[in-house]
Amino acid sequence: MIKSMTAYARAENQSAAYTVRVEVRSFNSRHLDVALKLTHGFESLEERIKGIIAESVARGRVDIRVQIHDESEAGIAFEVNLPRARAYNDALTQLSRSLDLAGQTGIEAVLSAGGMIQAVEVEKDVDAVWPQLEPCLRMAMADLDAMRRVEGDNMARDFRQRLEAIEAMLEEIGDQAAQLPEMVRQRLMERVEALTHGVVEIDQTRIAQEAALLADRSDISEEIVRANSHIQQFRSLMEDDTPAGRPLNFLLQEFNREFNTMGAKSGKATMSHIIVAVKSELEKLREQIQNVE
Repeated sequence: MIKSMTAYARAENQSAAYTVRVEVRSFNSRHLDVALKLTHGFESLEERIKGIIAESVARGRVDIRVQIHDESEAGIAFEVNLPRARAYNDALTQLSRSLDLAGQTGIEAVLSAGGMIQAVEVEKDVDAVWPQLEPCLRMAMADLDAMRRVEGDNMARDFRQRLEAIEAMLEEIGDQAAQLPEMVRQRLMERVEALTHGVVEIDQTRIAQEAALLADRSDISEEIVRANSHIQQFRSLMEDDTPAGRPLNFLLQEFNREFNTMGAKSGKATMSHIIVAVKSELEKLREQIQNVE
């Protein structure tokens, strides 16, 4: 199955105790590479989150941001800095007495100095938030997978069109290759005649033997058979349920090897032109396959 490695998704889940937001992006990469940004205090959930990502993504870079806002009473706590408050109150009292000011120091005056009441970091209950985070995370990953499949379907259509074009050109190469033995024999005859200037009688049997040897060296029937087999394998991999990126990339290398050999053996300009056109299509496939999971 063709899936793109590029996609984006987000999800949110709210309750009285927590607000959970998940934002995920995926990009091209040779291996699975997860970059996770997680709200401080919930770091112990990292392996659980990465485990869910690995269930739906086999290859690619995944940038995921998980925000957890703890709005429960247990998640909010403050403490009073009594030493600081007493010291500040004593200073205000001393100042009031020194200046013969009436009245007592009010709490507003003490609080105005700042730093008297501070928020306290509470240990997060990761097991309490997980039942809310997990479905939110799975929702985001499902949306990401859906987007990757849509893009993959678009790529698959392009692949099929290019494979059909390559298949047609391969058939034309086969037709051209069938003419090689006669072309080789004719060329050999012309060379011999040019060298002998018609003075020496040409041994047609010997010419036929030499032509057969030269034609055998130029034979590309095996390469054509393997290239057709690669086309069928390519189509099978596109329909398979497993990630296709790596095997398609390997298969494309084999494709290039076959056509390079054909190009080296080819003795016809028209056949060489067709092979160049095929290699151009293969290069376009290679560029696209870099984005296939």
